[in-house]
Amino acid sequence: MRILRQAVAALMLWALFVVPAKAAGLIRDADVEYALTQLAAPVLRAAGVPSNLRVLVIDDPSLNAFVADNQHIFLNSGLIMKLGSAEALQYVIAHEAAHISNGHLARRAGNARAARTAAGLGMVLAAAAAASGAPSVATGIAAGSQSAALRQFLAHTRAEESSADATALRSLLRAGIDPRAALEVHDIFRGQEALSATRQDPYMRSHPLTRDRMRAAQGFVAGNAGQTRRDPGAAYWFDRAQGKLSAFLRAPSWTLRRANSSLSPDIALMREAVAHHRSSNLKKSLAAIDRALAMRPKDALYLELKGQILLESRQFGPAVQVYAAAAKMAPNEALILGGLGRAQLAAGDPGAALAVLERARARDFRDPRILRDLAVAYAKTGQTGMASLVTAERYALQGRLEDARLHATRAEAQLPRGSGPWRRAEDVLSATRHLR
Repeated sequence: MRILRQAVAALMLWALFVVPAKAAGLIRDADVEYALTQLAAPVLRAAGVPSNLRVLVIDDPSLNAFVADNQHIFLNSGLIMKLGSAEALQYVIAHEAAHISNGHLARRAGNARAARTAAGLGMVLAAAAAASGAPSVATGIAAGSQSAALRQFLAHTRAEESSADATALRSLLRAGIDPRAALEVHDIFRGQEALSATRQDPYMRSHPLTRDRMRAAQGFVAGNAGQTRRDPGAAYWFDRAQGKLSAFLRAPSWTLRRANSSLSPDIALMREAVAHHRSSNLKKSLAAIDRALAMRPKDALYLELKGQILLESRQFGPAVQVYAAAAKMAPNEALILGGLGRAQLAAGDPGAALAVLERARARDFRDPRILRDLAVAYAKTGQTGMASLVTAERYALQGRLEDARLHATRAEAQLPRGSGPWRRAEDVLSATRHLR
């Protein structure tokens, strides 16, 4: 019971981290997340933080990045698309990881145990809202929370930022990454200090930039010139992540005009496939992704994109086949398994979908789409109690606590008393009562 309650508490805490003030939400994409994992890996090793720390993308065009716990780094899509090199993105990741390794989160929170209380959860939500660029929303959320702890959590002192800068630069050097990337990042925000607070990017408000920080970075770079070399693999994954994001977030015409500027021909074809798909041209979209797959036939992530194109074009049978092939190549990738289950549901096979979606949920309980589809699969196979339970967990993940309580109550009434699923429903009810 204690383990289950801790799991639900973690679920609720995650929900509070990722409910952005603008309701933008997370961008969950297997390709983008894999690329970020590849870029982050050498930096995290050099920084001495847990290797399973995840880098996730918030759908927000502003320039921002932040950490809210010691397991996740959040990057706004706008910042990823603005940066000009893999090394610049790795510096941002290194800087945020430094706040974790240097113990800044613990000091800002005051007491780590506060995060397990309702007030602590409210504090973290307010912090995430403020970091996402909505201080007025953060103010409203903070009402009733520990305001002193909130102020401490949001406080970015010059000492902390200088410390994080120095640690990030050393991490880059240990990882063999050119520390000049720090200058590129700082330069993006040059001039922001002259703007009014309402016109500044959220990163400026949560990561104050000073001339002293720029001079310190320049001094470090001057003293360590020529000790690194460019990593073609990092450049490839940066271009792929940036290309995938921009293809889905910018107009198709914009993408088609710029696709050929991609670092690799397969990335150009992937971008073209997405642009044609968003223009409802299935024939051209499939032709482009098939050409990319001809160049990288064992790339499960390109297969996953082809499955998505087919599924969203209502080609359900072919989508199942393609997703199944991708899942065979990457059997532990939750987002690919989720896509396969979604396609199986659309093709009218809820039984097969149920098994696949449970595998996906076991690997990543944080994706509301997986939980939504899993609830549908349970409902279509006549398991209404389980459908209510998974729906309750999805609403808890999204911060919809009243809806979570309603569906958890329904699940509790239908599930065998004392069973594992019944205890999960009880834990949702317990967590939502404390968060009222």
